[in-house]
Amino acid sequence: MPGARLQMGGGYAGARANRHRGEVEAIIDGERRILCLTLGSLAELETAFGAENLAALAARFAGGRLSAGDIIRILAAGLRGGGNLMGEDEVAAMTVNGGLAGAARLVAELLAATFGVPGADGGDLAREGETPDP
Repeated sequence: MPGARLQMGGGYAGARANRHRGEVEAIIDGERRILCLTLGSLAELETAFGAENLAALAARFAGGRLSAGDIIRILAAGLRGGGNLMGEDEVAAMTVNGGLAGAARLVAELLAATFGVPGADGGDLAREGETPDP
């Protein structure tokens, strides 16, 4: 990437997330990182979750019931897809802004950006407790 350099912990310093490529940004362990579920990351998640294909994987995530282990797997795959070379054990020890709720929101944002869910940019979805405008 022009103007960017690979960080020791991974990712690209100076890079910004490109939503058109399914990338999202997050502050993890005090550092801004880019996450992206690439085809390789998605294949990794298909295997981890025993999904036969992308539709089955998307259906599993659409249920909205993710364990802490699921969140770790998805974040780790997204971090690796974004150029942050780290394993699940390292991700499990990291802190995400907002704690567990922040990690869950980050996973939801990453999945929405990946699977093209309306509102992935936050503009189409009502906030909790609000009614969408007609």
